Amino acid sequence: MTSNDSGREQLASEGVDALRAMAREERGRAGQLAAFLEDVAANGLPDPEDCTPWEELRERHLAELANGQTEQRVA
Repeated sequence: MTSNDSGREQLASEGVDALRAMAREERGRAGQLAAFLEDVAANGLPDPEDCTPWEELRERHLAELANGQTEQRVA
């Protein structure tokens, strides 16, 4: 890392690339959330019968964490 005129430390190129990749992923998730919220605003809440209970989602995620499967998935 090096310092520039503003006093901020510059990152190594690997760090820059990693941060940009994280930013792309976050933008994608933000876009998905915004689309969902717009759908709810336009059409109302989804039918509970068509939804996965949060307890089931939690247990699935905990099992994945326990198995070392921490990759992000979009359901």
